[in-house]
Amino acid sequence: MTNRILASNMAELYREAARRYASLPAFATRQTAMEWQPVSFEALYGRGLDLATALIELGVKARDHVGIFSDNRLEWIVADYGVQLCGAADVPRGRDVSDDELLYIIEHAGIELVFVETSSLQDRLLKLRNRLPAVREIILMDAAATAREGVRTLGDLLARGKQLRDGGDRRAEERIAGIRPGDLFTLIYTSGTTGKPKGVMLTHANMVSQIANLPGRHNSNDRNLSVLPIWHVFERVIEMYAISFGACTYYSGVLTLAEDMQNVEPTIMASAPRLWEKVHERILKGVKASHPVRQVLFHMAYFLARQYKDSIYFLTDTKIKLRPLPWWQRAILTPFHVLRWLLVLPWYGFFNAAVLERIRLTAGGSLVATISGGGALPQHIDRFFNYVGIPVLEGYGMTETSPVISVRPKTQLVVGTVGPPIAQTELRIVALDSGELLYPNDALPYGGRSLRGEVHVRGPQVMKGYYKDEGQTRASMQDGWLRTGDLGMVTHNDCLKILGRSKATIVLSSGENVEPEPIEMRLQQSRFIDQCMVVGQDRRQLGLLVVPVLAEFRQEGHAAGNLQELAADPSAVARIGREVRRLISPQEGFKSYELIRHIRLLPEAFTVGNQLTRLFKIKRHVVYEQYSRELEELFTTETRK
Repeated sequence: MTNRILASNMAELYREAARRYASLPAFATRQTAMEWQPVSFEALYGRGLDLATALIELGVKARDHVGIFSDNRLEWIVADYGVQLCGAADVPRGRDVSDDELLYIIEHAGIELVFVETSSLQDRLLKLRNRLPAVREIILMDAAATAREGVRTLGDLLARGKQLRDGGDRRAEERIAGIRPGDLFTLIYTSGTTGKPKGVMLTHANMVSQIANLPGRHNSNDRNLSVLPIWHVFERVIEMYAISFGACTYYSGVLTLAEDMQNVEPTIMASAPRLWEKVHERILKGVKASHPVRQVLFHMAYFLARQYKDSIYFLTDTKIKLRPLPWWQRAILTPFHVLRWLLVLPWYGFFNAAVLERIRLTAGGSLVATISGGGALPQHIDRFFNYVGIPVLEGYGMTETSPVISVRPKTQLVVGTVGPPIAQTELRIVALDSGELLYPNDALPYGGRSLRGEVHVRGPQVMKGYYKDEGQTRASMQDGWLRTGDLGMVTHNDCLKILGRSKATIVLSSGENVEPEPIEMRLQQSRFIDQCMVVGQDRRQLGLLVVPVLAEFRQEGHAAGNLQELAADPSAVARIGREVRRLISPQEGFKSYELIRHIRLLPEAFTVGNQLTRLFKIKRHVVYEQYSRELEELFTTETRK
C-alpha cells in the first residue's frame, strides 16, 4: 500500500498535498545542469489560491472552460491550480497550435479567458481576436515577455489575488467545497476522423481513479522527470500521480534530457517509444566507439543477461504465451531453465555489476519504473532495456480513458504485452466483423484467449463523452463500454497484446496522432494515384502504399504492361514521390510529422470484398495483415538510420 493521497476531486488533492507535504519540493525548474529552482507544495497551493481568487474576480464561474495554450513550465501548473481551485475546467493545448486549431478549440469550447505562454502566441491570438468575440481576457504567462495593451500578466493576477486573500477573500475555498466528482476536470481536444479535433471530457472522478489505480509503491523520496507534453493527458496524469505521494517533478526538455537523466537520477517518468529508441541508439553508438575489449565485455554481458532473464521469465511464468504450454513441455523445459539459471547466475552477477551498471547510468541509474506510452515499443527495444535492467513498463491507453487502461507491473512484466488491465478496469475482445464476444467467453476454448478482435474497455477512467458531439459519443460508447479502435488479444498470461488499429488514426512513435484520410483524399487528386493508404502506426515517420494509374504512366512513356511491372520500376516510384511531395508539404498546410517519407507501389489494386468494403472504404486492418511483409520492407531504411 502506498502513501498516495486519495481525494474526491483534484482540488482536494492539491489542498491535501500542501498540508501533508508542506515545505517539500513539488516542482523544479532547470537553471543550469546542476541547479534547479524548486517550489514547495505549500507555496504552489498558495499561488493557486491567489490565482483562483483573481480569476473569480475576473468573472470566471464554476464549471467554465479556461484555455491554457502552453508547453511544460511551472507557470502551466500554477495556471492549472488556479483554474481547478476556482471550480472551472481547463482546455489545454501546446504553443505550437495552428491558427485554425486555436480558432476551432476556443470557439467550440466556449472559452472566454485564455492563458498564453509566449509573446508570439499572444500576438497571434490578438490578430485573431476579431474572429473570437467571446474572448474577454488574455493572460500572458511568461514573466520575461511584454504584455500588449489589453493583455494581463500572470504575475499581476497573482499579486491581485494575494491582495484579495490578505483582505479576507475566501471565495476560492467555497468553490472547492462545491466541486463534484462528475464535474469536468479538463477538456482535451484530440484529432477526429474528419480532421476536426474532438473534445474529450474528463472528469475529476476519471483523474482520481487513475491516481488510485496505477500500480506501484512510491513516496516523497521519488523524483519524476517531465519531458512529454503536459497538455497530453499521459504526462499530466503522471505529474498528478507524483503530487499524490509528494514526489518532486523536474521539468526537462528534449535537448537536455540525456544530461538531466544523469543529474536528476529520476526514479519514475512518463516516456514515449521514441525516447527509448534514442537512448538505445546512444548506448550502441557509445559501445561501438569504445575500446575493442569494452565492446567484447558488453556483448558478453548482454548475452548472459539474455540467458538469465529468459530463464527467469520462463520460471516465473512471465514469458509471453500466445498459446498454452502443454504440461509435458513445461516438465521438460523447467529443469533446463533451472540448470541454465544456476550456471549463468555467478557470471551474470559479475557482468551485471561491472558492465551493465554503466549502461543503466545512461538513464540515471535510479529508475524504479518508467511507463512507456503513446505508441508501441519496438520489440527489440523492449527486450534490450529489460535485459540490461532498465525497467521499461509498457502501458496502453488513450485520451478517452484518462489515459491508462493497462500497464505491465514489475511483478507481471511480460515483454511483448501491455500488461493486465489496471484495477477496476474491465476488458473485452469483440470480433470486428460480427460483433461476437471473443473474450471473456467460457464457451470458447481457453475462454477466448489468443483470439484477435477489437479492444473494448469499461471502468472509472472512461471519459464522460465528446463535448457537443452526441453522435460520436454514441458511436464510441455503449453501456459504459468504450470502443478503442485497437485490435488486440489476451495472452495466456492474462495480459493484453495490441496488434494494430481498426480505426484510421495513426499514432507515431513520437506520440503524434495523424489522421490519414485527409492526406489520402489530397493524394488521390493526383492523376497518377488511383488508390492509396497512409501507414506508420508506431513508426517514426509516415509511409504510403500506392496503387498507381497505369494508363497515366503509359502516357508519360512508361512501357510497363501491368501494375506488377510498374511497381518494380524505380522511375515510377520516383514519379509518385514527386507527386507526393508536391501535394503533401508545409506549403499546402501539412505539419512536419504528416509528411510522407516512405513510398511503396503495389502490384494490384484494392478490391471490394478484399481490402475494400462495399462502400469502397479501406479495411485498414486487412491491408496491414495482407501487406505485412511489404510494410516491414517499406520501413527497413527507417530502422537502419
